Amino acid sequence: MDSREIRTRFLKFFEKRGHAVIPSTSLVPENDPSVLFNTAGMQPLVPYLMGTPHPRGARLVNSQKCVRTQDIDEVGDKTHDTFFEMLGNWSLGASEKSGDLGASYFKEDAIKWSYEFLTSKEEGLGLDRARLYITVFEGNDDAPCDNEAFEIWKKYVPESRIYFMSTKSNWWSPGDNGPCGPDSEMFYDVTQKGLGDLSKEEYMKADDRQDVVEIWNDVFMEYEKKDGKVVGKLAKKNVDTGSGLERVVMAVQGKDNVFDTDLFAPLMQKIKDIAGGEIKDIRAARIVADHIRTSVMMIADGVLPSNTDRGYILRRLLRRAVRYADVLGIPHNMLAELVPIVVEKYKGIYDNMADINGIIAKEIMDEENKFRKTLERGLKELTHILKKGKVSGIDAFTLFSTYGFPIEMTEEIATEEGETVNRAEYNDELKKHQELSRRGAEQKFKGGLADTSEMAVKYHTATHLLHQALRQVLGDTVLQKGSNITDERLRFDFSYAEKMTDEQKKAVEDIINTKIAEALPVNYEDVPIEEARRRGAMGLFGDKYEEMVRVYQIGEGDHKFSLEICGGPHISNTSELGHFSIKKEESVAQGIRRIKAVLT
Repeated sequence: MDSREIRTRFLKFFEKRGHAVIPSTSLVPENDPSVLFNTAGMQPLVPYLMGTPHPRGARLVNSQKCVRTQDIDEVGDKTHDTFFEMLGNWSLGASEKSGDLGASYFKEDAIKWSYEFLTSKEEGLGLDRARLYITVFEGNDDAPCDNEAFEIWKKYVPESRIYFMSTKSNWWSPGDNGPCGPDSEMFYDVTQKGLGDLSKEEYMKADDRQDVVEIWNDVFMEYEKKDGKVVGKLAKKNVDTGSGLERVVMAVQGKDNVFDTDLFAPLMQKIKDIAGGEIKDIRAARIVADHIRTSVMMIADGVLPSNTDRGYILRRLLRRAVRYADVLGIPHNMLAELVPIVVEKYKGIYDNMADINGIIAKEIMDEENKFRKTLERGLKELTHILKKGKVSGIDAFTLFSTYGFPIEMTEEIATEEGETVNRAEYNDELKKHQELSRRGAEQKFKGGLADTSEMAVKYHTATHLLHQALRQVLGDTVLQKGSNITDERLRFDFSYAEKMTDEQKKAVEDIINTKIAEALPVNYEDVPIEEARRRGAMGLFGDKYEEMVRVYQIGEGDHKFSLEICGGPHISNTSELGHFSIKKEESVAQGIRRIKAVLT
């Protein structure tokens, strides 16, 4: 059974059980400004987990594109990758007070269906039930031991293979704020011999060895966290399940690592071919395969290499790929040959994977060439540093941030010269940088979960006026490519090949201020996606939308000005905005311009 069939079986299994199949959103979060990428299947659904009704109902299922880089140093082992797909099914809004679940469900059905899909040969994956191990929450000061989940699991799995685990293992939350709760995880024995019954201590050792891998997680969202503390129960409970496709495919196909599955095997073979028919370093080959796959998916979703935010993550991945390509002896500019393999694997699954081979290959080649130029300068700087003796952490971080030198490369070269690198000091500098990046990410605002201040909402609404005004002045090729909003200004990225003239900027300002003066109403309506397109609603970032979408309209009748698919909060009338002024217009990437503007 290949990955495509596994993905399809999952969606059909839950669709048959009353779940609406919804599409994956972009890797770039629309409704969560606290992170650079969607890192879990539930993130795009946080508003609905917090109580907002979903247009498709209380039961949902999909496969969500995700990126996580916090474990980047682990990539190359059996199970870690930076891009992955999270299969998930949700039950929204089970009432704590009434007990009337209606169309939603909670622990009993969530556990039963998880087990059935994993083990059923007819509808599911047909995995060996004797190789399943289950963990449940042992309790803490915030919530009691999850004996309910334990009792349900005993119907399907011997008690000897169910383990109570700590908060670190079996409590899930998306961060310091939002819905959270205990979870129950399913692990599968991927050894060829079969491990049989294990004591808790033996099971934990098997987990450390990656002899058992997590393939499913049922999260029972009953609580709410604020500023890192659990503050009480949610008004309505939810079920959020997640099953990492890569690891499930690994289990189904009888592999002991994700890189031998059909998701990676063609990439690994191509790497072997362009490396001269031999893989000298398996970890290096896995890193190249993972990083190029992730880079392709990022670029397809509109991310470009840069020194900040998402572009910084993409640049880091590509430069690590170049570094390990050199270890493998892959010739310069050959990494781009991996692009068509990734595109072919996801074509027909994600709409934006069609006909983009050339665009992505060019970005990867350009970034490799830029890195090779800085490599030469970085080597000269490192040689100069080594003449003074050991490499300080500040020196190592400067080499990384300025010249793109991975810390591993700095350490390797220093070791060859008989010197050391102060890794602890480097880690401190890196943490400082990451904290700055995190604070910057918290200013990202495209749906309003983290910042719903009065001015932020005004600026968010103003981006709709700006988008339409730019299209009127510059032409219909203008499309929004991103935004960054604080309560002091807006920043708006859009597609356009040339620098705007002063006359064009003045024309845009005049259009927006005219619409503000006209006191146009701002309204929304939930409609089918095809109806939204028929009406001419603008969509952002090339996303594949759900069947039901929220469309915001500025103006009515003959005064209708803007119509966009959007999930964020808005003011009710343009007269609330004040006066709009463009402060700066500049280039941020090839074919991408940026406007900074204020309301006064």
